[in-house]
Amino acid sequence: MTTLKIHDIASAPEGSKTQLEESVKSFGMLPGLHGVLAGSPQLLQAYKSLHELFSNSSFNNDELTVVWQTINVEHACHYCVPAHTGIAKMMKVDDSITNALRNETPLENTKLEALRKMTLTVVRNRGHVTSEDLEAFYAEGYGEQHVLDIILGVSQKVISNYTNHIANTPVDAPFQKFAWSKDNVGV
Repeated sequence: MTTLKIHDIASAPEGSKTQLEESVKSFGMLPGLHGVLAGSPQLLQAYKSLHELFSNSSFNNDELTVVWQTINVEHACHYCVPAHTGIAKMMKVDDSITNALRNETPLENTKLEALRKMTLTVVRNRGHVTSEDLEAFYAEGYGEQHVLDIILGVSQKVISNYTNHIANTPVDAPFQKFAWSKDNVGV
């Protein structure tokens, strides 16, 4: 099992201290992921910037959740799936969307299902999508900006998912009740 140091404000490199203070102000706690990312002030800044940019992209809350959780589940991130389950609740995303994403079952809403499928295609094929993939996505009302915004979401999630795999970041207390494992999907 691998681990990386989870910094607090006192132990963090100087370039991360202010960013961690901002995290505590925003979340009322220091997320473990931010504590790990603090080991590289640049990576912490990149992650937080990408999060803000993606949160303000062309997607609504349901769509943000679809992209985030689709990637988290595909990458089997033990930390991000529970965290984004809690975040989805705070964003007032219907539990049926979250449950389907966590269980890797198709979404009832055809537009959201098209977004889930396109996100999976981008992740699984490392950006190699076909004209047919794009046509099916566009037929549900999405456009080119949405494709590019998926790539933005993938960029954010690669940072968090890969970091959590290497660090074996413990799930934060508020999200432990949403624990998830790829081994338990559909059980």
